[in-house]
This record gives sequence, structure tokens and C-alpha cells, in this order.
Amino acid sequence: MKKIGKILSIFVFFIGLSFYGFSQENANPKVVDLCKKAKHEINSHNFDKAQSYLKKAKKIDSTFADIYIIEGDIYNFSLESKKAVECYNKAIRLAIDPKPLLFYITANEEWKAAMYQEAILHFEEYLNRTQPNDPLQKETLFGIQNCKFALLALKDPVNFAPINMGPNVNSEYDEYLPAVTADEEEIIYTVRRPRDKKTQCWTCITEEDFYGSVKKDGEWQPRYKLPYPLNTGYNEGAHCISPDGKYLFYTICNVKETGSGSCDLYWAKRIGNRWSRPQNFGEPVNTKYWESQPTIAPDGKTIYFLSKRPGGYGEMDIWKTEMIEEGVFTVPENLGPKINTERYEAGPFIHADGKTLYFVSDGHPGMGGYDIFFTTLTDTGWTQPVNLGYPINTENDEIDFVINAGGTTAYFSSDREGGYGGQDLYYFTPLDERLRPTPVTYIKGKVYDEVTHQPLKASIELIDLVDSTVITSTFSDPATGEFLACIRTGSNIGMSVSHPYYPFYSENFQLEKNYTELEPYRKDIPLRRPEVGETFVLRNVFFDFDQSTLKKESNIELDKLASYLQENKTIKIEIGGHTDNQGRAEYNEKLSLERAQSVYNYLISKGIDKNRMSFKGYGMSQPIATNETEEGRALNRRTEFKIVGF
Repeated sequence: MKKIGKILSIFVFFIGLSFYGFSQENANPKVVDLCKKAKHEINSHNFDKAQSYLKKAKKIDSTFADIYIIEGDIYNFSLESKKAVECYNKAIRLAIDPKPLLFYITANEEWKAAMYQEAILHFEEYLNRTQPNDPLQKETLFGIQNCKFALLALKDPVNFAPINMGPNVNSEYDEYLPAVTADEEEIIYTVRRPRDKKTQCWTCITEEDFYGSVKKDGEWQPRYKLPYPLNTGYNEGAHCISPDGKYLFYTICNVKETGSGSCDLYWAKRIGNRWSRPQNFGEPVNTKYWESQPTIAPDGKTIYFLSKRPGGYGEMDIWKTEMIEEGVFTVPENLGPKINTERYEAGPFIHADGKTLYFVSDGHPGMGGYDIFFTTLTDTGWTQPVNLGYPINTENDEIDFVINAGGTTAYFSSDREGGYGGQDLYYFTPLDERLRPTPVTYIKGKVYDEVTHQPLKASIELIDLVDSTVITSTFSDPATGEFLACIRTGSNIGMSVSHPYYPFYSENFQLEKNYTELEPYRKDIPLRRPEVGETFVLRNVFFDFDQSTLKKESNIELDKLASYLQENKTIKIEIGGHTDNQGRAEYNEKLSLERAQSVYNYLISKGIDKNRMSFKGYGMSQPIATNETEEGRALNRRTEFKIVGF
């Protein structure tokens, strides 16, 4: 990814060339000639040669303003903003009538050098010297807005003590876009290094590859390069792993055989301990433009990514798609103007809570260059992005940000001073409470046949019963039956475990405690074979008190039952309603019958033949727990289905 600092410097450099006047009164012809030669060398990127001409010019006439404008451009292009500011300010003092553009360029460099108050004054001076319809007016007002934000942020710093991840992870090259395993014992990231003999992109002077490091006894071990087929002779990077660990989504660039454009999204599937060959996402996700930096939500299907495709709001936008089945993706949707701006957005990371999106932008008010922001998904859409503040964000470029599941530790890359070279990886803990996502907790278990204990591959969905959204969708491993998923701590969760042959299992629960990947909440799922007389409780079918109308939270569960009956067309069932022992027996029997009938009618509406079903109200006659406690009475208030024939 390009750094915004360099982009701005190049932009300023070229417009800077337009105001070399060489027209000061009584200008020495030798000085003018030396300045022209210096300007020519700058155009050829020969900065040392240009400086030698300027040094000679200063010896002849050190008051010639254009010398310092040219010297400022050299430092500007070299990303040495403080030195550029010093030169431009000297030119302003020496020039008889400085052109407005000099004030604008000086202000930009002051902004990048964190000289915010000075930058505001020079931006305002530029506005005072130009017309209201000036083409740079919008950029100038944006610069003032950023500087004012930065001054406020400096007065209210967030908790932040970054630690460089050290020479076993970082190097003289750029390290960025980290992904950390759930136990935080392994990190995988992208490294941009010089091309070598294996580089297949003949026009590339650098190559991006995956590297990793593991933590041992609290120390990050020497990094290693990931093997083929994840790393090839092309540029790979910007990856994420699906919550169940089964899929890897990442970026490969300049692949003539399978690529659609400069950079495309690819996926690979874990088979045992190895990864399959990468598969291109294909249309409609990949285009001839540029797609990169995927991040997958905990639902296992929603993928956010970057694209330069038409139809966005700026230079580079964040979009989303859904994987509706393996290798099949929906038409991408833009996240909209609240997140995407006219400038650059990058580095999206969706937290394990499924609702908090961190991203990088230079189009929202910030400290300078790329800043990190977060936004939260609500019932009405994404909230207004919030800048993570100073000193997480600085005048330097912060280009990515990932957070552990507990929301306490953050990993990011930065080109801040004191690193090993270029972008380095850092981490810090604890994360300021103002910036934390919703904590998540891990649930781990095994799906197996109740009689034979044979492991089973089953579909597992964890559903937020408040808004009926799927939090996590995964599969148990066919060889071991094991699964791992994460849910938001404190959420009211419905669990549904489905198998083509076995009747599905359901449960609802709420976990207030945080469980880590190392010490997860354990939930093993035994599935019973469909045999006549077997009864299965529908634990996620709900009614209001003393009512028989189904609540909408029941739809997901009953849709699962309808799908099971459609896949197993010979099975016949009886739907049974049950109550606790509160109230009169006759009333409870009537209420339980009406509730069973509501389920019966719902299944008919989903296409299930009524001749395959019957319904009955048992009232309080068949308790499965004591009625002496509220917990027991809650278990007795239930809806079931019983297999009565094939």
C-alpha cells in the first residue's frame, strides 16, 4: 500500500515547481542559472547534485528566496517535513511578495510535522490571498479542520504505550497487516522486500510475502517465511483466516494466469495440516481494478475488503461481500459515505464481536497522514467513525490495526521513529476503554453420535436471539467432530447444530464470563439418530407469557426443522406442547395445544405436507424436571417434536 505522506509529497513537489520565479529584482544571473540546474536535477531525482548547486548559489547570494523553495522541495520529496518547513519559511521571509501557493505548501508540511498551530496560520493566509473559487480551497479547509482536531487530541491523549515487536519480527523492510491467532502465540504478517530470482512479477522492484513468528516463553522467535502454495513468486499479503480456521482469504497481485486485475482476492482451504492451491474469488468481487485486504466477520461469511472499482466515493473504498457457499460470493456493497470518503480508506479489520470495524483513512479528521478509526454496526447502520486519538495516531502513517478477542491488546504497524526501518509491527496493552470493542468469549466442543460416539461433521450456527442475526457459522471437523467459535460476552445466544440425517440440536444460553481460546467454554453435542418414539426439544421456540402466538425469534429454529423435514421426506412427526404446573390443568392443556398448533401451522406455511404432521397439547402432564424451582419450571415449558413414523 502506498503511504499517504509520499503521495502528498509528490503532489506538493510538482505544484511547487510551478512557482519558481527566478525573477527577484537584481537577481544574480549566476544564482538563477544554478537554481535552474538544481531544478533540473530534482526532476531527475538527483537530490545530492541539486543540493550542491544550491550550496554554490547560497555562497553567491544567500538572500535569494527561490534557493530555499527548491531546497524545501528536496526535503518535501524525501519526507523530511521539518527541514522542508524550515526552508519554506525562510523563503517566505525573504520573498518580496510570496505567491499564495508557497503558504499552502508550507502549511501542508507543517501539518505533517505536527506543527498544527503554525499550519493553521499558513492555511488561513493562503485563503486570504486567493479567491473563494480557488481549486485548492477545499483542500485548505480540510487541512485547517485536521489541524484543529489534532490540537484538541493532543490535550486529551488516550492510554498508549507501544512496544516494538523486536528484531525477530521486524527488519529494515516494511512489515505490516498483522493477523494474530486466537491464543496470541503466533503472528502472520506481510513483508515487502526487494525482488529476488524467484519473483515472477517482472515489472516489480519489490515483492510482498507472508512471514510468521511464534511466541515462546513470552518472546517472539525468529520469523520464518510461509511455504508454498501460500507464498509464490507473486505478491501475496493482506490476509485473514475464517473463524473456524478452515479458510484463508488473502491478496495476490499481478497473476496473469488467474488474475482479473493488478491485485485480486483469493481463498484457500485447509485440508488436514496443509492449504489448498489458491482460488480466485472471481466475479463479481474481483475486477480489472484493484481489490485487497480482506477481513472476515465471525459469522464466517461476511467479508470486508478494499477496492478501487467505480461506484465508490473516493480513491479507495471499503466494500463487503458474503460467501453464500464455498467459493461463491455475492455482489459487493459499498459501506457508504459515512465510512468512505473522497480520499483513501484502507486496512479494514472487523473484530470478533462482529460489530466493531477498525480501518485507516486520510479522509476523516486526523493527526496527519493515515489515521486509525473505528465504527460500530447498529440496527440503523454504521456509526460516525471515531479517531483513535493521540498518541495512537500521530503525524506519521498508521496503516493497520487488529485487536485480540478480549478487546485488551492491539497490534498495528507504523513508521514512527525508533523502529528497525520502514513500517514496523508494534503492540500495546491495555487498550484504552474508550476504544474497546465488545469482549468475546470462546466456546469449544465436539459433535458426535450419541450411541457410537463417532465424530460427526455438522453445521453449527450461533444466533443472537435479540435481533435474530447469525453471529457465527461454522462446521465441526469431520475427523474429530471438534469446533471452535466465539460469541459476544453477555449475549443471549441460540445454538443450532444441523446434520443432513440426524435431527438438529438446539439450545439457548448466556455467558457472562470471558472464556479464552486456551480455556474455552466447553459444550459437547451428542446427536441422536432419528428413530420412532425419539423426542427432540425445540429450545429456541418462544411465546409471550400466556400467549400462543409465535415470537419472531422462533423463526430460525422452525426454519431449521422445516429444512430437516424437506431433506428427510419420509419422516412423520408429532408436535407436542408442554407447560409447567402453574395454573389449572384444563387451561394449561388448552394453551399447550394452541402453541403446538402454531408450530404446526408455521411448518405448513414453509411447504411441509400436513399429512406428515400432527399436534397435541400435553399441558403439565409430562414434566422433564422438577416444578419446585423456576429453573425446572422453565425446562417444563417447552415445545417438542416426536418421530412417529417413516
